[in-house]
Amino acid sequence: MFSTGQIVFALLFIVAFILVMIRMYRKDSSWHKKQYKGSQWVLLFFVIFIALLLFLKYILKE
Repeated sequence: MFSTGQIVFALLFIVAFILVMIRMYRKDSSWHKKQYKGSQWVLLFFVIFIALLLFLKYILKE
């Protein structure tokens, strides 16, 4: 199905991609902490809102 060269290339590409992503994450992590400060509250309220919608759907269905 795949040649040996294609499999080797895919594995090397995956390893290189993961290493670059880790490097970029570490490089930008301090900037992200400053820029997205307080974003966990937005996520929390979003999850609560979705839970409330599902709860109302369940209650009104009966």
